[in-house]
Amino acid sequence: MHASKKLYDKIESGEFLLLTAREIAMRLRMTKRDVSLIEDILDGYVQEGKLLKDGSHRYGTPEQFDAKKGTLKGNERGFAFFLPDDGTPDLFIPHSALNGAMHADVVFARCTGGKKGDEGEVLSVLERGMTEIVGTFVRDRNAGYLIPDDSKYFENIYIPLRACKNLPVNVKAVAKITSYPFGKAPGGEIIEILGDDDDFFAEERSIIRSYNLRETFPEPVLDEAETVSAKEIDPVGREDFRDRIIVTIDGEDTRDIDDAVEVSFDGTRYTLGVHIADVTEYVKRKGKLDREALERGTSVYFPDRVLPMLPKELSNGCCSLNEGVDRLTLSCIMMIDKSGAVVSKQVCRSVIRSAHRMTYREVDLILNGDGQTREKFKDAVPMLETAKELTLLLQERRRARGNVALDVKEAKILFVDDEISIPDYEHLFSHVLIEQFMVLANESVAALMTEAEMPFIYRIHEKPNPEKAESFLSFARECGLTIDHTAEVTPKFYQSILERAKPLPVYSVLNRVMLRSMQKAKYSPLNVGHFGLASECYCHFTSPIRRYPDLCVHRVVKAYLDGDEHMKQALSYFVSEAAERSSECERNATEAEREVDALYIVQYMADHIGEEFDAIVSGVTSFGVFAELPNTVEGMIPFETLPNDDYTFIEEKFLMQGKKHAFRLGDELRVRVAGCHFDTYRVEFSLVTKK
Repeated sequence: MHASKKLYDKIESGEFLLLTAREIAMRLRMTKRDVSLIEDILDGYVQEGKLLKDGSHRYGTPEQFDAKKGTLKGNERGFAFFLPDDGTPDLFIPHSALNGAMHADVVFARCTGGKKGDEGEVLSVLERGMTEIVGTFVRDRNAGYLIPDDSKYFENIYIPLRACKNLPVNVKAVAKITSYPFGKAPGGEIIEILGDDDDFFAEERSIIRSYNLRETFPEPVLDEAETVSAKEIDPVGREDFRDRIIVTIDGEDTRDIDDAVEVSFDGTRYTLGVHIADVTEYVKRKGKLDREALERGTSVYFPDRVLPMLPKELSNGCCSLNEGVDRLTLSCIMMIDKSGAVVSKQVCRSVIRSAHRMTYREVDLILNGDGQTREKFKDAVPMLETAKELTLLLQERRRARGNVALDVKEAKILFVDDEISIPDYEHLFSHVLIEQFMVLANESVAALMTEAEMPFIYRIHEKPNPEKAESFLSFARECGLTIDHTAEVTPKFYQSILERAKPLPVYSVLNRVMLRSMQKAKYSPLNVGHFGLASECYCHFTSPIRRYPDLCVHRVVKAYLDGDEHMKQALSYFVSEAAERSSECERNATEAEREVDALYIVQYMADHIGEEFDAIVSGVTSFGVFAELPNTVEGMIPFETLPNDDYTFIEEKFLMQGKKHAFRLGDELRVRVAGCHFDTYRVEFSLVTKK
């Protein structure tokens, strides 16, 4: 047996348990000159990930060190937190214990104790989390540096002078990391200049790059898209619904139309048809389009652009359910009785021709009796009135079941003709109509596939964490609501709190605090139900143009319809990968959208400095009070600018209490826009008066 393998085996067996190279040399009665040879051999195993080495230069397996695999989350002050994959508590990693690891790296780490027993050290870097960094490029006499935009990446990137002496300075740029010299700043090279440091769109591009979002499609993917989009519509073997009044209802600016609906009533039962674009007819499993869609996971929406999951030939073209053209669909047909219960359901391949491309606002006008709009869509008016009846029925049934109908405002940021606008928040009845119909279709498809024991991707939403739930309930009590201490945290219990809070000024804030107490929904091959919807079985079926899990669900549905055991077996191995990847992409896209929205909000509010607005307290912290405007824009009133008083921050009550003044969630204020900070994407308010 080779000497190096024998050495490894003795460590793995525990004979050389957690020893240094010098101690191993002594055990083997080797000379001091052989210590470096042993180190070289063992460091090779460390590079392969088979062994680890701690700060005392001891060697061992991950199990011997009681080390765990996880991800680092950096801090601008140079330390990091280790987030274990197994969900156990985070560890604080001092800078001295990082051992060359950086923010977002996948590492092996172990607990070393510390005063609170929550400190650790990194033993090995398994995978670098960030290989390209976005930031501001600067240069001095000796070298260039990229200062990362993301403060969690706490090291500047060193750029050799010879490689950057001709580059402009104080520009937004992308650096590729080329080396990680131990104890020194990472080395890199500038691979792209995004624009001047004060260029708004360069800032937006830098956010897009920092989240590794794909802005363009590779040529082979575009070639495949062009080929498949030219295919003739083939209705053979499909239910033909082209003679029905089927409509699409979307926002004014929507171009990728996934879903269309129809409703009828025979005096006893409602029939709801939800028709979804049959994207899998064009995006074949393991093809170039499919692999690209899996990598992207979702379309990403910004005020001025969309980064689609699929090329526009499909997303805006042959897959989109455009008005007056034949389109291939998968249809979920549900029979619903007068109590709102689904008494039968089926899913089938189909072909439709959308009668009208309608907007939410147009549907609301029709349902509110607007004569001009009703005349424009007169053939669809009876169907829409029936749809309203059914919506109210479904809404009441879901309320009785315990659906947590959160009323959380989201900013609608518009960018038209180079102008940013943020209108006041508006949620129309037509939004509710489409939400109810899509939710019911998603539930029905999930139930059908579960009954058929098909491999599946569920949309799950687990119960709130007990500690976060108690924190929320404590806040609800502070709002004056009587809360049963013994009540089980169920969707119906949460719903009852919302209903009792509706008359209170703090209602909108209570919705947000409740949301923070709940876990994030995600995709999973295992069904644990959906807490927020009070649903035992749920999936995403209705948006295959813009979400990969929906695309995967469509493949499962087709395998079920065809009785294809081979495809069923193939998908059973794939759904776990697709669920994990889709959840990861969704989180990344959501964070990117939130950050870009914050940039647009700051730019918009910069034109309103000095103006006054009504606001409501939306957050209270030790360093200031957050206030929200009617259009959902949020800004902070710094602690030092509050009226002079002896304040105490009471965290569990979300309260800043002084002897003369107090600020708590839901308080009504009048604020003035005091400033806009582009480095942090934050708006600053000053208090005018408290109402």
